[in-house]
Amino acid sequence: MITVKTKQNIQPMHSTRSLRMKNTAIGWSFIAIATVLICLFYFYPMVQALIMSMQSGTGTNLTFVGLDNYARLLQDPTFLTTVKNTVIYLIIQVPIMIILALFISVLLNDKTLKLKGVFRTAIFLPCVTSLVAYSVIFKYLFGQDGIINIFLLKLSIISEPIQWLTDPFWAKVAIIVAITWRWTGYNMIFYLSALQNIDHSIYEAAKMDGASPFQIFFKITIPLLKPIILFTSITSTIGTLQLFDEVMNITQGGPGNATITISQYIYNLSFKYTPDFGYAATVSYAIVIMIVIFSIFQFKVAGDKNA
Repeated sequence: MITVKTKQNIQPMHSTRSLRMKNTAIGWSFIAIATVLICLFYFYPMVQALIMSMQSGTGTNLTFVGLDNYARLLQDPTFLTTVKNTVIYLIIQVPIMIILALFISVLLNDKTLKLKGVFRTAIFLPCVTSLVAYSVIFKYLFGQDGIINIFLLKLSIISEPIQWLTDPFWAKVAIIVAITWRWTGYNMIFYLSALQNIDHSIYEAAKMDGASPFQIFFKITIPLLKPIILFTSITSTIGTLQLFDEVMNITQGGPGNATITISQYIYNLSFKYTPDFGYAATVSYAIVIMIVIFSIFQFKVAGDKNA
């Protein structure tokens, strides 16, 4: 038996195909716009910075020098000092912040706690304050005649004011305290959100089996929060390696480069010293390399099979 295709049968098929092609074209147009913008404002500057990192010269008079700038990094005492300072901030401040955020999030996840909204807002509030404003406030707090020294003297904890901003050791402590105060609440929100998605019956079952709060935290909460801990650790690492505002506004890298960071050194190379944009780009790519190394290390420590 032969089936004859009529115009009535062909017309709906043609309309459906045209509609599908139209929707596909519209979808690709949205993707194309986003792709062009990402390439223009992200990938193009990255490629240009990579090319510039292989150039040298004063101001905009740059000449190609290949990998000489990267070899110069290893012989630059100021750069090595910035790396040492930044790594100190990283290995001390990030663990303290992660542990504090975990502890606070567990406390604020307690259903019996009253005024939870007030506490959550108070702890998260530093994250939305101005970087410059809070840095200036901390500069005055840790001044020689600041509130911190006055408070410690009143309690007889110290006999003379601590030189928070002029002593190399205490200046680093002030920076670490400032960063921890600002970003702990930011990480707390991630943990708190993850905790609220954990089925409460898991905890009830553990309590019925006689598990202590200590065992529940380390045997249940921590393993279930492992992906979030990894995420916050990596983002905190990236943020610390790019640390700039706090150091610039509180100590300006002093005393004697004791608190200077890699990002501040990039700023100095570009705008404070005789402009050397090529070498500044090289230092910026050193941050990229460090971020990749630390991220891979954290994935390996966390046991992520995709690392």
